[in-house]
Amino acid sequence: MKTITRKSLLYKTEVEYGDYTINHVLGCAHGCLFPCYAFNMSKRFGNVKTYKEWLEPKLVSNTMELLEVEIPKYKKDIKSVQLCFMTDPFMIDYPEVGEMSIRIINRLNKDNIKAVILTKSALPEELLKTKKINEYGITLVSLDDKFRKKYEPFTSTYEDRIAALKRLHDNGFYTWVSLEPYPTPNICEQNLEEILNKISFVDYIVFGRLHYNKEVSKYKDYKKFYNESAVFVENFCKKNKIKCHIKKGTKTE
Repeated sequence: MKTITRKSLLYKTEVEYGDYTINHVLGCAHGCLFPCYAFNMSKRFGNVKTYKEWLEPKLVSNTMELLEVEIPKYKKDIKSVQLCFMTDPFMIDYPEVGEMSIRIINRLNKDNIKAVILTKSALPEELLKTKKINEYGITLVSLDDKFRKKYEPFTSTYEDRIAALKRLHDNGFYTWVSLEPYPTPNICEQNLEEILNKISFVDYIVFGRLHYNKEVSKYKDYKKFYNESAVFVENFCKKNKIKCHIKKGTKTE
């Protein structure tokens, strides 16, 4: 696997439900086509030039050295560290990424810092050995595998993601799901309640609309669709005693 070095790694994120974050990989082998915000931003700022290059991730080889300097510097301000907002901490074809992610989690936990994980892969069993302070999550916007193959072509199946998350839940870990970017019916006709029922065991759900895709605005009353969907998620979570966060811009009423 190709590698790069960086001068810094740990930083405060502007994502509304995040705190600090780490992106210890440049690029992502999952190749999502919603489109992918991380790819577009990386291309815009010249970090990658092409989609093909994005699909060949580069690991930050000096990750652990940077953390040994930065954790003591920032730990008094850190509530949690998310892996990751600009890449994925677990990739099927790149086990080195997952191995580094687990090293990061354990290093954060050494200072009793909570790691918050979000992935489109099946969370590995090795995570069962980590501290219970961590929060493990998956992105899940459908149960339709045809949709996954079109928009998330190199990710784990939805079934595998849910099963791995349930395993962590059953072993006492805090689990969550990001229902974002959720597609309009003209992109994927599906039953939101069916998806929610599949993940009703989790502690926390984030729901957000699909941005940057012209097909969304082609759907008649798409704003009404997202307003109603957001309320449905909120009511489902309230009924099932699940913490809920609706992303800004999803509800427009």
